[in-house]
Amino acid sequence: MDADTFKKVFLPYHQKLYRIAYRIVQDVSNAEDIIQDTYVKLWNCRNDLTDVINTEAFAIATLRNTCFDFLRKTKKEQYSTYDTDIPETVSLLKQIEVNDEANLVKTLINELPEQQRIVIMLKHWDGYSDQEIEEATGLNPGNIRVILSRARKTIREQFLKNGQQWNLAK
Repeated sequence: MDADTFKKVFLPYHQKLYRIAYRIVQDVSNAEDIIQDTYVKLWNCRNDLTDVINTEAFAIATLRNTCFDFLRKTKKEQYSTYDTDIPETVSLLKQIEVNDEANLVKTLINELPEQQRIVIMLKHWDGYSDQEIEEATGLNPGNIRVILSRARKTIREQFLKNGQQWNLAK
């Protein structure tokens, strides 16, 4: 595969690859670096890519593996930067309670195992369909449902446990 063909085939996936990388590593500069590493890996195996039927899926799988390699190497704690939307008509006390609960849920999500955290964020924050999650993670639909179910159950149980402790502390 020559350079022009490579550009025509793989560069259109850049935005989608970036969104997936950013969602997994939750850092702009690291996501950009991972995209570059992914393109280097794809370029290095360009002669073997002529047999690939679905180049988008192959690029996503390569990106996913590169992201997971990066996370394994860094082992740093991931933080989400999601803001809660609180209407201005709500009382200050209610705003504080909602904010505290949202922060608790964010913390609980960050404490999930890596695979559960990634899948639940792709599903509920990015609005990805199960098929898009399947393409991004390489998991089959049954595994995605099980992972989401376990993640939700863990968050629910921990939220109720922490919520009870919080109410007792008041």
